[in-house]
Amino acid sequence: MSIIKEITTHIRSRKYSAQQVISHYLDMIRQCDPPINSVTRLLNDRALQAAEEVDALIAQGRDPGVLAGVPFGVKDLFDLQGEVTTAGSKLLSKNQPAKQDAEIIRKLCEAGAIPVATLNMDEFAYGFVTDNAHHGTTHNPHDYSRFAGGSSGGSAASVGGGLLPFALGSDTNGSIRVPASLCGVWGIRPTYGSLSMQGVFPFADSFDTIGPFCQTIEDLKLIYDVISGDEYTSSSPVTLSELRIAQLGGWFEKDVDDDILQTIQEIMTLFGKQNKIELPNIKQVRTASYLMTASEGGKLHLPFLKKRPMEYDPATRDRLMAGALLPVSSYLKAKEIQYWFQQYMAQIFKEYDVLIAPAVGSVAPEIDNSVVFVDGKPESARVHLGIYAQPLSMSQCPVLSVPIYRKNKLPIGLQLIAKPHHEDLLFSIGAVLEQKNIAKASIIERNHTD
Repeated sequence: MSIIKEITTHIRSRKYSAQQVISHYLDMIRQCDPPINSVTRLLNDRALQAAEEVDALIAQGRDPGVLAGVPFGVKDLFDLQGEVTTAGSKLLSKNQPAKQDAEIIRKLCEAGAIPVATLNMDEFAYGFVTDNAHHGTTHNPHDYSRFAGGSSGGSAASVGGGLLPFALGSDTNGSIRVPASLCGVWGIRPTYGSLSMQGVFPFADSFDTIGPFCQTIEDLKLIYDVISGDEYTSSSPVTLSELRIAQLGGWFEKDVDDDILQTIQEIMTLFGKQNKIELPNIKQVRTASYLMTASEGGKLHLPFLKKRPMEYDPATRDRLMAGALLPVSSYLKAKEIQYWFQQYMAQIFKEYDVLIAPAVGSVAPEIDNSVVFVDGKPESARVHLGIYAQPLSMSQCPVLSVPIYRKNKLPIGLQLIAKPHHEDLLFSIGAVLEQKNIAKASIIERNHTD
């Protein structure tokens, strides 16, 4: 069931006004978010004014847009007119407010959606846990003792916690896919370069993408269509027997819990396939991704690091400084690996339509025991939670984060990867998995209207 369409139907039929719906969500966030800590600011005045405008259009018999009155949250690196874009930092908090909305925000607002909150994130999007020195840690809505993932943890937690029907995040090396998986929601990293980054604070230009988190695959496609400019067309039907799908093995099976691998096998069986492939040199690809991200992020922040280093979270500052000191030769070698990997993946997609892999290796790590396992050894979750997501960012391919249905268990997620500009195929497969009750968002149930 589409939560977004339920909201718009009620508003269009005037069962509830947009002002009632927005007020309800604002109140719900105030009451229910504190233990989750997904929200950094409520946009109370802007949201209620926008809701009033939606109600006025409906009263006049005019079309308020396909997302009429639907509230959403924004990771705090998207420009919102009149608000300071902090990127989760103290450093930017005294900047002048944004003069206009980011282009993606503008498209959503033109479709009738209403931003109601800015959302917590790792400082400057550098991390996989949303442990922010200035705004605190975002907790997993399904277990407050665990991380929500990052860097878009506030976005994923607000949707998984039932506080918002959708939210926007960014993904450089897994910052949508990791928190979507740990919070049990749908998310997508679109094809690199396919969505406008205008008005979005950058991290690493070679990888930065933006995308939505939603409670259903239908909602995810609807929001994607709005922000990508597509005319809300339905996905092409998927014929299970004709779909060419392969499981990624090797690197993507190491340190992965058995139940995640069993779910992948269940999906392979559903599609009548037993193909498994290993991507060569994947450790080097992940290292190259790490080096490029660190170098580009470090170079971007170098002027601030020289003048105002103490205003950074120490963990972020140290990693950015290390990146800024990387030699050019290392960066250029990493770029060569990226080019090779993209060419290799292009050949893979001549043989297969879609690839499947874990998004995370286990459930969300505990905040008091912030580790994941790499080669059987405990390592920092903040650095390594994205170990299965990072290499795939090098491909520039679209990746769908699929929440796996696990009754009475903590959420996990999988990645579905297609060749560039084939998001519709991913949405179609996601819809099949949702229909078969293999994929389903884990949402804290709350009343969506009064």
